[in-house]
Amino acid sequence: MIAHQAETGNAPSLAALADQLLGFVRHAADQGRPAHEVERAIWDRVLQLGREAFALFLRLHGTGDVGDQLTLPDGSTADRLPTTHTRGYRSVFGDFTVARACYGTRDGQRIAFVPLDNRLQLPASDYSYLLQEWDAALGSESAFARVATTLRDILGVKQPVDSLERNHRRVAEAVESFRDARPVPGPADEGEVFVVSADGKGVPMRRGPDDPRAKAHRGKGDKANKKRMAIVGAVYSVDRHPRTAAEVTAALFRDPRPTGAPRPTRPEPVGKHVWGRLSRAADGSLGEPIDAVFGWVASELGRRNPPGRRPVVCVMDGQEALWEGRVRHVPGEVVEVLDILHVTPRLWQAAHLFHKEGSPGATAFVRDRVGRVLGGCVKGVVAGLRRQGTLRGLTGSKKKTLSTICGYLSRNADRMRYGEYLGEGYPIASGVIEGACRHYVKDRLERSGMRWTRAGAQAMLDIRSEFLNGDWAAFQGHRIERETQRMYPHRQVLKGIEWTMIA
Repeated sequence: MIAHQAETGNAPSLAALADQLLGFVRHAADQGRPAHEVERAIWDRVLQLGREAFALFLRLHGTGDVGDQLTLPDGSTADRLPTTHTRGYRSVFGDFTVARACYGTRDGQRIAFVPLDNRLQLPASDYSYLLQEWDAALGSESAFARVATTLRDILGVKQPVDSLERNHRRVAEAVESFRDARPVPGPADEGEVFVVSADGKGVPMRRGPDDPRAKAHRGKGDKANKKRMAIVGAVYSVDRHPRTAAEVTAALFRDPRPTGAPRPTRPEPVGKHVWGRLSRAADGSLGEPIDAVFGWVASELGRRNPPGRRPVVCVMDGQEALWEGRVRHVPGEVVEVLDILHVTPRLWQAAHLFHKEGSPGATAFVRDRVGRVLGGCVKGVVAGLRRQGTLRGLTGSKKKTLSTICGYLSRNADRMRYGEYLGEGYPIASGVIEGACRHYVKDRLERSGMRWTRAGAQAMLDIRSEFLNGDWAAFQGHRIERETQRMYPHRQVLKGIEWTMIA
């Protein structure tokens, strides 16, 4: 028999609580009480009912006493220890203390088997898996202090902020293995083209013990905080979307649609996944995170596009370190596209060298050059800019600025074959990665006053990627199964044991 004295929880009290709830609802209706008051009172009673029900569930299992001795899968035997061992269990219904019969050689030695833990598959942490999941989901969007306050107000469960931070990092440990096993869209569901992209985003860091103290007054060039760069990568597939240079120019300049013209539709990305790696190097260098992100990109393409059946388009800004990372890890026939939204600001900058900012002349200047660039005349535009600079006699900083703009466009000319890309229906803007850097990184890790440790920031990037990628339920199932396999590899021992429930 299994003996256990539960803290609370029995069938009569459950029935009484259910009757009380029904009676309260009828009485509140008779009195015409405000709906919001009744709603809150019902919720409080539901939580109390849930606590009693879960306590009963634990009490029915007893301590897990399955006899004086237990035979383990390796043939060895373990004796029941003379005293029960307790552990905490913090659930969405509150805190419980669970007394368990343990098996081993003797008290003080390593416990060999705990039947109740194996049967219930209790987590390594005192926090229940459901509470961990809710904490991680809310923590992916809100500050941990806000998470603690929100769940305390809703559930009445108190959680220290430092415990939330530790649990968040513990949950993140399962992300890497899940990425390798993540379900991917079927071949028939994928788009016609695979698109990859990467960009960098700074994360404000806590001052380390060896960092200099903050200055009482920041001088010119001094930063309010120290940032460490995270490299963010994205992979998705999408159907082709052929367009003309004129159509893209009209969209860039936000031209009004002709009366009665239908709103243009764009194909939706399929299986969009993002992930970011914070630089681990002491000096914050980007070689390691770039290699890590593009290594992941290559792995994703290997699983979803074997062996290169669909064309791959890489859309990024002009940072050469990123393009070099692409070549190292995603070799072969990849269409390289310079994000058009990193071209247009430079054309506006050039326009303001010759025309007053905000003038019709500046707008006409840029519109003409954008149309020509989109048509594939990059070299002609660069030659024209240089010629105009000479004719206008630009000197000093203006001449230097024009030279910088022309150098950028010339270096990236091979990635600016926009006429060809538009005809093939390829994307020419990296809106996905720009949005990812803003929403994935900035909206959570760059809030006012936030500072991160390296481990805490990477844990947030890992968990937030799965939260935003739409794989949250699958990830939670994966990590629970992974931890269960690690903690309870011998739970099949219980199959041959009759477990008697406490009446």
